[in-house]
Amino acid sequence: MTGTITENQVVKLWQEFMPGQADLATEEGGKVRIVYPGRPNDDRGADWRDAVIDDGGRIRRGDIEIHVNSSSWWGHRHHQDPLYNRVVLHVVYRHDAPGAAVLQNGGKVPTLALEKHIHRDPRLSSRSVPCGTGVSGRDTAFIGGILDNAGDRRFAGRVADFRAASRRMGAGQSLYQGIMGALGYTKNKIPMIELARRMPLDRLTASLSREEPDDYLARCQGWLMGMAGLLPSPRAGCRWHDNGNNGWVDRLERAWESYGEKAAMSAGDWSYFKMRPGNFPRRRIAAISYLLLRYRKEGLLAGVIHRLEEASPDDRGSGLEGSMQVAAEGFWGSNLDLDTPRGRNIPALLGVNRARVIVVNVLLPFAVAWSQFDDRPAPEEKALEIHRRYPALPENTLERHMRRQLGIGRLSVNSARRQQGLIHIYRTRCSQGKCEGCPLNLYRY
Repeated sequence: MTGTITENQVVKLWQEFMPGQADLATEEGGKVRIVYPGRPNDDRGADWRDAVIDDGGRIRRGDIEIHVNSSSWWGHRHHQDPLYNRVVLHVVYRHDAPGAAVLQNGGKVPTLALEKHIHRDPRLSSRSVPCGTGVSGRDTAFIGGILDNAGDRRFAGRVADFRAASRRMGAGQSLYQGIMGALGYTKNKIPMIELARRMPLDRLTASLSREEPDDYLARCQGWLMGMAGLLPSPRAGCRWHDNGNNGWVDRLERAWESYGEKAAMSAGDWSYFKMRPGNFPRRRIAAISYLLLRYRKEGLLAGVIHRLEEASPDDRGSGLEGSMQVAAEGFWGSNLDLDTPRGRNIPALLGVNRARVIVVNVLLPFAVAWSQFDDRPAPEEKALEIHRRYPALPENTLERHMRRQLGIGRLSVNSARRQQGLIHIYRTRCSQGKCEGCPLNLYRY
């Protein structure tokens, strides 16, 4: 290749040529084997996530950073960024900097210069992961059966997690934390769960049970956002908008002041990178306040189980989706965020797509765990039937990566169960470097 190679071409070499290659010499004199190249990162940090390499007999899992020239590691200041501390291999086309790449935490990362290992057109010597060529063209029903089985395994794992959490913290808190985690998406899942731990369900329901609806929402949102570190007080100098909503922001601040405890989280705990404003943490916190108000009389746990008992497997969970949706109301119907007013097209606080994710990842497995815990088989049977019939959710980047890796179309992944199967195989096989024994490694047949 010529000196005009681009980073996209280096990425293509990494993705299509390097998997399975053994005894590749690094610039530091070591040897590496590429077990699994990982998947593209759509968030901050290194270019590829969840890669697996064999570094001289030691299996290492982490991120891969890719550049045309190794000097770009220093030019881009990755050595000062803690987000790059998970990098296990620096992949470049040519090595033009002395020494190994240094991490912010002081560690060092070996450099693999592909220029020394590419001796002919890489298309003639492609070595994709085994499933990359073994699955394409297989019967849809055959692939679907494998994915269904894997989806059931992932579902069973979630059931076990909810069962253990219910024993540890109580069923209601377990459900509440599960919903909060799902509201945080991938980027804010951990801080949302931490917020649920710091502001437990029992504290909210006991303290707010006699409030009028408007006061309930103000105090619930004020307490949660205050504990999250997301109220305006810590961010002096920002302009906070009210758009004529009767001093809503002030009411939130007063509610937090009345709470007493001030050991709050930090605004820096929350991610906004590449996130639509409709998914910002404050809107999701507002959403849970409306859900808690909706189920205030019967309680969140009883309300969810009641909706499941009313659901018909034939409607494939649509009633459960409705039980989780929250329209944009009050202050949140005319403001996108506390500091971001907008008069038109304000999205729902909790729309149908996120409601469906909550049904699949939280409500159904929780219902099975609760049924087993409470020895009531009927909710378990219904939840399992809905799980088997539930239609496909909007595709996320991990599922899209797996489909491309396998060379299969959406028709083979036409249910939430099969989507969960793709995720299960990725988490338990691909990202662990365990191609051997994987049901999709069809070379072994």
